[in-house]
Amino acid sequence: MPETARKALILMNLGSPDSTEVKDVRRYLNEFLMDERVIDIAWLLRVLLVRGLIVPSRAPKSAEAYRTIWTGEGSPLVVFTRQLRDALQQIVSEPVAIAMRYGNPTPAFAYDQLLKDHPDLEEVIVLPLYPHYAMSSYETAVVHAKKQYETGKYPFKLSFIKPFYNEADYIDALAENIRPWLNRPHDHILFSYHGIPGRHLKKSDPTGCHCLQTADCCNVASPAHNTCYRHQVIVTTKLVTEKLGIPADKYSISFQSRLGKGWLEPFTDVRLEQMPAEGIRNLLILCPAFVSDCLETLEEIEERGKESFMHAGGESYTMIPCLNTHPKWVETIAGWLEAYKQGSNEMIFKGTAHHSTL
Repeated sequence: MPETARKALILMNLGSPDSTEVKDVRRYLNEFLMDERVIDIAWLLRVLLVRGLIVPSRAPKSAEAYRTIWTGEGSPLVVFTRQLRDALQQIVSEPVAIAMRYGNPTPAFAYDQLLKDHPDLEEVIVLPLYPHYAMSSYETAVVHAKKQYETGKYPFKLSFIKPFYNEADYIDALAENIRPWLNRPHDHILFSYHGIPGRHLKKSDPTGCHCLQTADCCNVASPAHNTCYRHQVIVTTKLVTEKLGIPADKYSISFQSRLGKGWLEPFTDVRLEQMPAEGIRNLLILCPAFVSDCLETLEEIEERGKESFMHAGGESYTMIPCLNTHPKWVETIAGWLEAYKQGSNEMIFKGTAHHSTL
């Protein structure tokens, strides 16, 4: 029998191919890279670039990379998101579903299933699992979920939890996830965030005149910081290192997964090759742009990153896992949901996704 529920929560993550077969990886890459907020060029040029060049050459290589991390239950990112849902469902009364920006399950699938099980549903709250705002992550997730909601003409209200890069409970959870690993011998901690093109910062700048205009722009107060990825990753790093008492000379920030020129620097892969020569031979590395381990953490950083660092003269290399299903992280999400139920709107995204005309 359908159950009565006034509110429901959707955990929305990046997504993954349905399998490691090249055809499934090709389908996933086409959806991902044809997103105008990922590759922000004119549609026809994007088609020629993505479908004509990138995907045909990249799909077989990506399929092989996925095979190195695939589990018996499927893609790690999807598996961890399901496990997060299950852990959260144990401590909250509201129904919890999952959705992906690319691939399956779609937001529409989640809406339909929730409505089928709870016909009297009044509101669905979507938590995009991105701590930081970027047009290629948080923004595209919000736009995509809204589009499917409007197309389906669903009877319930739709709300979104805002980027949580500086929320105290999130910082506490991230710190507690990192803390046990600090007992391992290390010379340095590298916070490796997913890279984005610098032009994305400028496109997301509502002032049109702040981001990347000066060397110190991320430390100068501005409304642009509400949608500035670079500023927000700096803040996350500062807050969590202060929480853990990590000295400023013992950590640094880098950016991984670049696809071309003009992306945020320094680059993680370059730094991993340089560090041993600088005396950093025992490294801890983590990827706080992700809350769930995935291809970019398990294959790019834990596997290939380690190989590069050790080949350059490193002695030990340890990747700290993402939050995944850390109890403190589960409690944090439950706390946000409870606060909203009690009338607090502090965690609700109040703006509209900003995106300059292409």
